[in-house]
Amino acid sequence: MQEETCCERKKKRSETEQKALMNRLKRIEGQVRGVEKMLEQDAYCPDILVQVAAINNALNSFNKVLLASHMRSCVAEDIRAGKDETIDELVETLQKVMK
Repeated sequence: MQEETCCERKKKRSETEQKALMNRLKRIEGQVRGVEKMLEQDAYCPDILVQVAAINNALNSFNKVLLASHMRSCVAEDIRAGKDETIDELVETLQKVMK
């Protein structure tokens, strides 16, 4: 298993985590392409809006998974190491994500 580290603003993810995150993004990409096709085919506005809402939900779900992983690894490691500034970074990140 790869060592998980967040030093130098990078993180080594396990192959399983990397694959799961990439699969989520590829599904979202497919949903966006579907909306593009709907526009090209003059789909009814509410139908497009429903699909865009599904994309937003998928992105929110992706963010939740990534945030949980970050908190379990990087944030927890830094707090144990006495790097309290990581909490400030997390708060700042959450404020940006939750706009």
